Amino acid sequence: MSALLGLALLAAAPAQDVPVAVVQQPVARGERIEQGDLSIETRPEAGARGALRPEQVIGMEAARALSTGTVVRQGDVMKPQLVKRGEPVTAKIVSGSLVITAAGRALGGGAQGDPVRIVVTATNRTLDGIVDGSGTVRISTP
Repeated sequence: MSALLGLALLAAAPAQDVPVAVVQQPVARGERIEQGDLSIETRPEAGARGALRPEQVIGMEAARALSTGTVVRQGDVMKPQLVKRGEPVTAKIVSGSLVITAAGRALGGGAQGDPVRIVVTATNRTLDGIVDGSGTVRISTP
């Protein structure tokens, strides 16, 4: 009985508005989202389910094209891609204190810490590594 009373009280409570990030101008897929691309609007809690706050969105990349007035949700953004498919990369092959660098080409894209496969240009050999920075892939040897 008390559970039903509690549910009734929750249903009767007025809906609260929460601040959400809303796209102020169109953002293309893969474009980095900046402060000027967003505005903060308050929306009813039920309509803002899954919406991100502006501080969670700034600095991320759009996973799809975002039109003006879109409430930004988790699936709309992704971590910035530091390595993109087909672009040249620097492979840092690390074994203990020895570091060898080689030019290569990314076979996939990834953000900081993501696994990515590359082809070393000089040897045409495929290697797996971890995105270490912008255009840099770290390959660790046992």
